[in-house]
Amino acid sequence: MSLFITFEGGEGSGKSSVLKLLDERLRQEGYQTVLTREPGGTPIAEQIRNVILDKANTKMDARTEALLYAASRRQHLVEKVWPALKEGKLVLCDRYLDSSLAYQGGARGLGIDNVLNVNMFATEGTFPDLTLLFDIEPEMGLARIAASASREVNRLDLEKLDFHHGVRKTFLSLAKRYPDRFVIIDASQPIEKVLEDAYQTVKKRLEK
Repeated sequence: MSLFITFEGGEGSGKSSVLKLLDERLRQEGYQTVLTREPGGTPIAEQIRNVILDKANTKMDARTEALLYAASRRQHLVEKVWPALKEGKLVLCDRYLDSSLAYQGGARGLGIDNVLNVNMFATEGTFPDLTLLFDIEPEMGLARIAASASREVNRLDLEKLDFHHGVRKTFLSLAKRYPDRFVIIDASQPIEKVLEDAYQTVKKRLEK
């Protein structure tokens, strides 16, 4: 059974850690999974990621940023996501187009529908089957990043707190806009509980 599942949330939400643990658990149960991320996931898309997240690129224009994300996303779909889904696998993706809507559309002020239109062209209208939104107060998420020596600090982590509040507000509005595919996970809980909530959500969707 092919399924495209995306993991979304603000900085420090823990989604990436939960994603890896969930992937291991599903593999142990016999599911064929593909674990990937955006921006990136393929060699060309990873090169674009390096440009986007480079802390030296502070002068990057907001529209340039949005277009680079869309370009990386297109390459990722063509090389990795679509082939895996065609083979009947579960694709577990760390971020997808909802991140562009939240970060560039909402927090950057480009407009959700403007960024959505760009991404509809790039993705040919490909939406996830299920989106897990790991919701957390930005203050808590950024504190987690500051306390973690292993977590890479990228250009987006350096934005002001208001920016991160804008990201969260937009993510929550997207959950209301797309209730059939969004499930909100309380990411402020201990990681064991967050993992269990994510696991139960995914299993429920798989059993439909």
